[in-house]
Amino acid sequence: MQLKSITYPACPGGPAHKWAQPGIRCCPGRMQNSKSKPCSCPSLKLREVVSMYFTMVAAFLVILVVALQGSVPQESDFPYTVPLDPQGLLELSWNVSYPEQAVHFQLLIRDLRFGLLFGMSDRGEFENADLAVLWSDGHNSYFGDAWSDARGQLHMDSQQDYQLLGARRAPEGLYLLFRRAFSTCDPKDYLIEDGTVHLIYGILEKPVHSLQAINVSALHGGLQRVQLLKPNISIPELPSDMKTMEITAPDVVIPSQETTYWCYMAELPEGFPKHHIIMYEPVVTAGNEALVHHMEVFQCAAEFDSFPHYNGPCDSKMKPERLNYCRHVLAAWAMGAQAFYYPEEAGLAFGGPGSSRYLRLEIHYHNPLVFKGRRDSSGIRLYYTATLRPYDAGIMELGLVYTPVMAIPPGEDNFILTGYCTDKCTQLALPAAGIRIFASQLHTHLAGRKVVTVLSRDGRERQVVNADRHYSPHFQGDELITTCTYNTEDRSRATVGGFGILEEMCVNYVHYYPQTQLELCKSAVDPGYLHRYFNLVNRFNDEEICMCPQVSVPQQFYSIPWNTFNRDVLKSLYGFAPISMHCNKSSAVRFPGEWEKQPLPRITGRLREPG
Repeated sequence: MQLKSITYPACPGGPAHKWAQPGIRCCPGRMQNSKSKPCSCPSLKLREVVSMYFTMVAAFLVILVVALQGSVPQESDFPYTVPLDPQGLLELSWNVSYPEQAVHFQLLIRDLRFGLLFGMSDRGEFENADLAVLWSDGHNSYFGDAWSDARGQLHMDSQQDYQLLGARRAPEGLYLLFRRAFSTCDPKDYLIEDGTVHLIYGILEKPVHSLQAINVSALHGGLQRVQLLKPNISIPELPSDMKTMEITAPDVVIPSQETTYWCYMAELPEGFPKHHIIMYEPVVTAGNEALVHHMEVFQCAAEFDSFPHYNGPCDSKMKPERLNYCRHVLAAWAMGAQAFYYPEEAGLAFGGPGSSRYLRLEIHYHNPLVFKGRRDSSGIRLYYTATLRPYDAGIMELGLVYTPVMAIPPGEDNFILTGYCTDKCTQLALPAAGIRIFASQLHTHLAGRKVVTVLSRDGRERQVVNADRHYSPHFQGDELITTCTYNTEDRSRATVGGFGILEEMCVNYVHYYPQTQLELCKSAVDPGYLHRYFNLVNRFNDEEICMCPQVSVPQQFYSIPWNTFNRDVLKSLYGFAPISMHCNKSSAVRFPGEWEKQPLPRITGRLREPG
């Protein structure tokens, strides 16, 4: 692609962003002063609108692009990074400016052909999308703000709110720097809000003579889901005696299959005393950023003197059975997340008497293009100190058990599944004074759209507990209800719960103190009631669903004809059927008690949806 200089008309009173390069004029778009205030736009006469539109068109078509001089921005300027495509050809980094109410993007294009589309849409589709477009006609290159209609046809936006701030060639590819306000006065623009944002991309393989000539249906493209608006958290001061330890897999050959969970056993030095983990961060092998989906470090149960060494797939028949007793979470990371810091008053204890020396690293590789021979040594770096803090912290897993009995029918735009941590479990496992939750990590797979955990007490929802740095003085005797919303409009068969990337999870890792023995507090529908559902569906449908003992639950779900009746009955089942509660210690053993066929918590008062 030929690159020449980019020129914009001057904007009165528009300050240039710090990444603006010589020869580029940057015009901040109109935006809201706050989330709660509606956008205020000046009214323009028709003649002014037409004049402004054609002036903008002229500037848009004269846009020239050049390899601008200067150094690649420092990593700290764009703290959040995620690969957009499975091959890692497109890498997005960004930062969030709450004073400016804007996101600044840095897009690295490793193999630039004839341009690309980048943008946002409600569900990750290329129709009705808000797009920044870079394209070449083979001679000149153009960049601008565009939108697509319901048929996927591209149109130049009369208000340019994707503002190009700079472009630079480097050995690794082309860097584009641009800015978008959270909220603009443009009805064609996507409103950037808290929660999941569906980022879409498309690569242009051939030159195009105009924006309108781009056929989005023929693009090599895809989507990536991220949380663009990160919480504005200050980083605590780290102690001078801090040390680091890397738990990484040794030169793994990533299997040539879409989903792999890889297990590697590590151990602490003999006589390792008690320390507090005060921070951890990912260590991802360069080039594999698009393949490493998430990672966890578990500590093994202290009641076993030793654990066998193992380095292989977690579902292999060769995996020693004893590794199933390595369930105590020390660190958890998922794609797009940054380093995790503990508050100054707490740290996660490991080492010392009553603590196992053995650790299990688990890496989820997502390899949709089935690459062969890729080698990986990713893992997690722990930062720890011998200066113990006032509180031992803990990590508790909330949500749904990883089981196929929880399923989402195909073609659903807003299907809800709920996991419960009941008051029966919290009364038994948590101290009378309660616990303080200081952080939360939410996780689903590809169909997930929304996750929220709500605290309920005496039948009334009291507060949302999955906001970062949200402290609560209680949770003993309370119910923690985690609800996940899914979209399966692009799927032709049921999506069941499980570990695969095309299966689903509903998880909230809550970080809290003081530490307790409660490691996992999750639920699933009672299997017997699900069996009754399959019986009922058989009676009311002409097609017979095989319920032979050898037929798995996923296969039974896959064979269901998903008419309105079958969908509605399944939703109703999940809303009233008793649950199997998992109130577990880190050894995967349940606390004493009756946990099967437990009634759903009765909620009579709900929190108002934020508006």
